[in-house]
Amino acid sequence: LKKLNYMAIIGAGPSGLSSLKACLDEGLEPTCFESSDDIGGLWKFKEVSEPNRASIYRSLTINISKELMCYSDFPIPSDYPNYMHHSKILKYFRMYAEHFKLLQHIRFQTSVKRVQQRPDYTRTGQWEVVTETRQGEEERDVFDAVICCSGHYTYPNLPFNDFPGIETFEGKYFHSWDYKGPDNMSGKRVVVIGIGNSGSDIAVESSKFAEQVYMSTRGGAWVIRQVSDNGIPVDMKYNTRFVHILFQLLPINFFNWFGENKLNAMYDHTMYALKPKHRLFSKIPVINDDLPLKILSGAVIIKPNVKEIQGSTVVFEDGSIAEKVDTIVFATGYNYDFPFLPSNAMYKSGHRVALYKHVFPPNLEHSTLAVVGFIHALGAIMPQAEMQARWAVLVFKGLKNLPSNQAMIKAVEQDTKDIEKHYIVSKLTPLQVDFVSYMDDIAGEIGARPSLLWLFFTDYPLFKKVLWGPVTAYQYRLMGPGKWSGARHAIFTQFDRMYQPLKTRKV
Repeated sequence: LKKLNYMAIIGAGPSGLSSLKACLDEGLEPTCFESSDDIGGLWKFKEVSEPNRASIYRSLTINISKELMCYSDFPIPSDYPNYMHHSKILKYFRMYAEHFKLLQHIRFQTSVKRVQQRPDYTRTGQWEVVTETRQGEEERDVFDAVICCSGHYTYPNLPFNDFPGIETFEGKYFHSWDYKGPDNMSGKRVVVIGIGNSGSDIAVESSKFAEQVYMSTRGGAWVIRQVSDNGIPVDMKYNTRFVHILFQLLPINFFNWFGENKLNAMYDHTMYALKPKHRLFSKIPVINDDLPLKILSGAVIIKPNVKEIQGSTVVFEDGSIAEKVDTIVFATGYNYDFPFLPSNAMYKSGHRVALYKHVFPPNLEHSTLAVVGFIHALGAIMPQAEMQARWAVLVFKGLKNLPSNQAMIKAVEQDTKDIEKHYIVSKLTPLQVDFVSYMDDIAGEIGARPSLLWLFFTDYPLFKKVLWGPVTAYQYRLMGPGKWSGARHAIFTQFDRMYQPLKTRKV
């Protein structure tokens, strides 16, 4: 086995916390560098957005239900709501960090400036991490391996070249990264550009106070509800292993047809001017229960792409206009970057930074650098990042081996083709995976993928829960390295924890 002990982790958000715990579980000594004064990353709300940090708004509530977003061996408290406000999520992270004694390994108010290979890297695979404290003192440390957990919602994308005349705009414009709340929207006429989840949230919230909100979209979107049949969270209802198996057996066009018909039965996407050019499962949908009502009540008016801006008038591609516009919100996504990593560590495939199974640079001499949490799927980042971290640490220790560089590069190129074939991706979001397929793939690398056949013969009641129930992260603690004795009980009680916060009145 490789004698690796000292790990550097960059960032103390959800990915960084899971990486810290994965290191400690394997007896390694991690040091986590966090530029702010608290854990939580994206979920640490601040009234003023800080450069080079992710940012959220005051009212943000997660659109993944708690059982599908929690870490695999630490269920979210049963009395917490199913869809949690960011303050509750941060409390959960603090409970997790305190329970597993992670805080003592974090250096707060310490920014990573550079990660560079040591002079003897060829022999040792070691890295030098150059950091700067809040007081401006530069420090250098040597580590056996590095895990980058810096996220990809840090650098706002403002494509002003796509909006001629923006320099003539007489009102206020800003990126959704700067949005904190609707305080200054009262009586205003607002144009929100972009129909992702953030853009939809901002349009809905602003419309409660603004005189009029226009929502401009280049390609439209499929909109799904968080509250599904019988009031069950939508991911608890449909993100099951049985549904996943059906997706492997039947043509994707069948599911596109079935899903689109189901969505249109709730509200006809053509009638609501929402219908996109792409099929349902080609792109992550917008998850928003309130947007259709705001459209129906006229508070939000859906418009095509902006053609140009003339003073306080916004002209759309269909020739229609919005006059006396006071505010433009650019919900136009994010650029991603790893400015502190050496350029030779960033292998490019097409227009994306390409990593083997979205974790390891495929072209390095030693597998001592991993990127965790740089992934995009219809599912929470917490269980995905945790799975990546568990695998990365086993590779660092030499307990699991990676293929040759040539084989990894070949796999990465094939992965790029597969992503472009199955999904509508852009330069801003160049990576997307199927949540269950990806989790199963990495769990297979670890040896923690649940075996339905084994469960069928050895524990039939559990087999039924795993097959028909939601694919919660507890499934990946049933067997193999990192097995948790509480996983079976957590699976049997996951719906109890879903119902618990709703039992506020005896009926």
